[in-house]
Amino acid sequence: MNFNFISAKSAQKIMNYVFIFSGVLTLAILIIILGYIIMNGIHVLSPEFIFGEVIDSGRAGGIFPMIVSSLYVTFISTLIATPLGVGAAIYISEYSKNGTISRIIRFGAETIASIPSIVFGLFGLSFFVVFLGLGWSILSGGLVLAIMAIPTIFQIAEVSISSVPDTYKEASLGLGATKWQTIYKVILPAALPGIITGIIFGMTRAISEAAAVMYAVGSATSIPVSMFDPGRPLPLHLYVLATEGVSMPNAYGTAAVLVIIVLVMTFLTHYFTTKYQKKMTGN
Repeated sequence: MNFNFISAKSAQKIMNYVFIFSGVLTLAILIIILGYIIMNGIHVLSPEFIFGEVIDSGRAGGIFPMIVSSLYVTFISTLIATPLGVGAAIYISEYSKNGTISRIIRFGAETIASIPSIVFGLFGLSFFVVFLGLGWSILSGGLVLAIMAIPTIFQIAEVSISSVPDTYKEASLGLGATKWQTIYKVILPAALPGIITGIIFGMTRAISEAAAVMYAVGSATSIPVSMFDPGRPLPLHLYVLATEGVSMPNAYGTAAVLVIIVLVMTFLTHYFTTKYQKKMTGN
């Protein structure tokens, strides 16, 4: 059967419209979701709501303890996941290449990334909370989120490091630098924008998880002082408010704050990585 009834020029024009429509539709979906959340939650947002403490299980008061808990677990998870993810990416890209260990690490990362978040929560409960005796705490939640963030950081960092031109490495080695000096002084700075993007993606996943921390971090509504204290991150607080019918207005307000935090992180990352890339290229 002959399908060559459309000219190449017409086919190109059709595909241009398809791609434009796909891009516009994706942007429209994002705007609708963000707009719906912010429009329903904007009237709740106030200094008292953002910096106040929880009253009557969330029916009144604010969400400041939840913001602190979210930042706390995200910081711990990022602090643990970043060196592990970037270190594994360096090992595969610069040392192991396409060896057996590399294939095993990639398979493991892909498997971890595909596991449902609720499974991580149950693992955190049985291993960190019970077996290691850490209890329901910020540390237990941060460790669970670190495991979830490692594949994201690793995969993006590996692509970024592998994308550095071989001429950079050859020039550095030709000048007498060691392999580690080449990695530290040449490869990592060149791949830094991509690595930072991977770290931010890992952070945004960590700060937006509810199911993964539900069984590990506890559900305390007080401000956690140390990492051994229980807490209630924003996504978990949102889940409690919405599913238990505590307060839908406060649920939308919590969702709006969470969305704003993620947007701020994304915009700041884009700004600084773009600025760094311009500096590296001399623009």
